Amino acid sequence: MQSITILMKTLRRLLAGALAPALLSAAFAVSLPAKSTITAVTVYTDRAIATRTAALDLTTTGVTEVTFDKLPNTLLDQSLQVSGRGAAAVTILDVTARAAYVDFTPNDRVKALEDELRTLAKQKRALDDRSAIFALQDKTLTKLESAATAPPTKDGAPRLTIEESAKLLTFLDEQRGKLAAENQALATQLEDLAAKIEAAQRSLNQLRGAGGRSYKTVTVRLDAATAGALDLALTYTVPGASWTPSYDARVNSNEKSIALAYHGIVRQNTGEDWKNVALTLSTARPSLGGAAPALVAWGLDVFVPRPMPVAMDMRRERADKSVMLAAPAMNMQAFTTNASAADAPAEKDAGFATATIDHAATSASFKVTAPASVPSDNSPQKIPVTTAALAANPEYLTTPKLQPAAFLTAKVVNTSDFPLLAGAMNVFLDGTFVATSALRTVMPGEKFDLALGADEGIAVKHKRVQRFTEDTGLTNSGKRLTYEYLLTIQNNKKTAVRVIVADQLPVSRNEKIVVKQLAPDAKEVKPTPEGALKWTLELKPAEKREITLKFSIDHPNDVQVAGLEP
Repeated sequence: MQSITILMKTLRRLLAGALAPALLSAAFAVSLPAKSTITAVTVYTDRAIATRTAALDLTTTGVTEVTFDKLPNTLLDQSLQVSGRGAAAVTILDVTARAAYVDFTPNDRVKALEDELRTLAKQKRALDDRSAIFALQDKTLTKLESAATAPPTKDGAPRLTIEESAKLLTFLDEQRGKLAAENQALATQLEDLAAKIEAAQRSLNQLRGAGGRSYKTVTVRLDAATAGALDLALTYTVPGASWTPSYDARVNSNEKSIALAYHGIVRQNTGEDWKNVALTLSTARPSLGGAAPALVAWGLDVFVPRPMPVAMDMRRERADKSVMLAAPAMNMQAFTTNASAADAPAEKDAGFATATIDHAATSASFKVTAPASVPSDNSPQKIPVTTAALAANPEYLTTPKLQPAAFLTAKVVNTSDFPLLAGAMNVFLDGTFVATSALRTVMPGEKFDLALGADEGIAVKHKRVQRFTEDTGLTNSGKRLTYEYLLTIQNNKKTAVRVIVADQLPVSRNEKIVVKQLAPDAKEVKPTPEGALKWTLELKPAEKREITLKFSIDHPNDVQVAGLEP
């Protein structure tokens, strides 16, 4: 009895002391489910930050636990942020994320695919059962035929007459014909069913990251001094989202300009559909971390050679070989002004939505003006960022030794306020797709080159005219090889063009091998340290220009030179 009295006194002291508010708030906290929607998303190259908002009506003062349920189970707990604004005077106490496991799939799209696959599996089992029955029937018919045509037995069993045998054969043919037709129909059904199962499985595999049998519930505890309305925002980071830049370069053959359309290709598989959200594309790369990497000790040691497996050596040899991809050819008139076009009525292309740009210290953000919807199924969504009309100075580049084609290139300055990140580019000439190219990262005000594909209007040829060997030295102790090539460039277009032609001389890596440039004169065309030569030609319409490249290679007789052309 005395112990019970001491316990009661201790309890009263605790309730009257510092623990009383915490115990009372836990006991009398009001639970309030948040009816929230995703209103804003910022997409990075490897993740996204989603913002959910909920309009709350706090009818009482004190502690309220607001719950956001069925959130993605992949959200990063450490990224949770809460903010609120409204008529109610509220203090945010804490925010907690807990995983919840269920015996069903929370993601509706994944659950629908799983149900579809289960239904298809039942249909396949039924068809497999029919196939097994057909196989048994065929075996039965074979046994009947074997019994009817078996040799007479010693027990003197009656034999079929000729008429009975004929009827049996007719029956067997009819039954086998029916079985063959039913088997063919069954095979077609199995084929169609297999295609449906494969399609559903592929879709499910793409959504697996958003599925699973768990989700997270986030609880926000609020302490309201006064009741009233409150807009609560919950922000969190989720993986499974990304965006990449994409460009469409539209070239008008009658103008010296390029209309560059800048898009962001957004994909996401976060487990939540983004419906009519304020979308922002960020150039920041949080995966790189906040600080530069630290150097570690750079140690040197004696090299100990190890034998390389044959398979590995072959793979490395294949990897070292370069593959040249020929760009799609196009036949176009370079940017010229057509005098007769001025009389035609002016036509305008439909425009694209343009994002607004916010520059930060280390990155830029593109805020899409119109609400965007991106489903959680990894499908690419093409979001317009901006369009820019850029002045262009066209010229042609050709390397006849490697490829007898001239490639149109435009020298451009990024006069827009947007940084152009590295990405794929589609080239359109007068509305027709002509080539696929790539764009490097270009900052505002920076000069860059746009590769616009090959043009068949410029004919290019590369031919070796001669190769001869002669003895040199007082005692014929050396050899001299002389090579001569002819490069032919012809402008088959109706306008004048500039063509930059590139070729090369071999470069000696040993003092015993001497390379001498014979034509053109080194004062006119000077090679780079790596032997590269360039000519800039201004060609009038139908003009043809021939370039002679000639050089000699001297070396002693006892030196075998590697790298010579045969």
